[in-house]
Amino acid sequence: MLYREDRHGERISILGYGCMRFSRKGAGIDLVKAEGEIMRAIEAGVNYFDTAYIYPGSEALLGEILEKNNVRDQVKVATKLPPYMVSNHAAIDRIFNEQLARLRTDRVDYYLMHMITDISQWQKLQKLGIEEWIAQKKATGQIRNIGFSFHGNTAQFLPVLEAYDWDFCQIQYNYVDEHSQAGRKGLEGAVQKGIPVIIMEPLRGGKLVDRLPNKAKQIIAQNPLGYSAAEYALRWLWNQPEVTCVLSGMNSLDMVEENCRIASASEPGSLRPEAQQVIDQIKACFAETERVGCTGCSYCMPCPKGVDIPSAFKYYNQMYAESKHGARIEYMQMVAFRKEPAFATQCVGCGACERHCPQSIPIREKLKEADAALRPVPYKIGISIARKFMLRS
Repeated sequence: MLYREDRHGERISILGYGCMRFSRKGAGIDLVKAEGEIMRAIEAGVNYFDTAYIYPGSEALLGEILEKNNVRDQVKVATKLPPYMVSNHAAIDRIFNEQLARLRTDRVDYYLMHMITDISQWQKLQKLGIEEWIAQKKATGQIRNIGFSFHGNTAQFLPVLEAYDWDFCQIQYNYVDEHSQAGRKGLEGAVQKGIPVIIMEPLRGGKLVDRLPNKAKQIIAQNPLGYSAAEYALRWLWNQPEVTCVLSGMNSLDMVEENCRIASASEPGSLRPEAQQVIDQIKACFAETERVGCTGCSYCMPCPKGVDIPSAFKYYNQMYAESKHGARIEYMQMVAFRKEPAFATQCVGCGACERHCPQSIPIREKLKEADAALRPVPYKIGISIARKFMLRS
């Protein structure tokens, strides 16, 4: 296993264990199976385990396994505070104490503000005294490092990054999402501030393995390197020294073994040119399904009415490259859960965006198409309900 350092010089395995996708048995998690997978990962050198308050059964299972096998001090535990479930200062303490009890521990090594989409969510927590609370928990050693996980775009990410002296952050990043969400600009912005970056969704929830276009699968099968689809994605990430740790939701021993093998041979700068060529070919396969030829350059931004144009086009394309429902849900996370929404229907047709688009896209026309596809009536109703819940103050 290879390791990279956090902000304080602590070694983190470049492969982290994402604890959201354990195998299920009946109404709960398959404890015996999960224990075998977790313990094998620890034996192979994985020392970073990521869970969250809202992952059903995950914190409790992880705590039970670490205590039973007396390995808590061998690993670093990361979990998350859900800001959307916090309405007062007492709720912060209540949730955190419940997490310590579930995890059967006296500390959290890496504590994140969960699913931040824009600065307003952090500002809400500030009003509740979160900064003083963090300082107190750090002073007692109950929290070692503080960070946030992010689900917005680059323009929203950078203000959050600057708003506090973070110890680390967590972003979605892979070779398909290189220039969306926080993206490469966000990654580089974090590194410039000396903030380690944890990567989530390196395989886009398995889509870069199980749901590749057929043409892409053929390209991988015919390439003499012999890499699996997962290996291309993981090696692409670990090739970048800016990446500290990559989370993988491993739910089989075979997956644990394969990922640990790759993580033991993926130094920065080690990606072979032939592998990069295959990745470029796979990305081209995705591009063939595009409805809009948007590269995500953001020259069209900022929109004077607040429309997130690149996100609308990204998820419109994603509907046809991957999953319609999945793209709609991600679009909801990206655009709907901000303090000020960024829907395509806010467009007033001024045309400023089109004057700056290097691809000469008829943006105003395509925004109408994208919005109709991404927000059919049932999703509009769901978005309305979700906003009331997620953004209540």
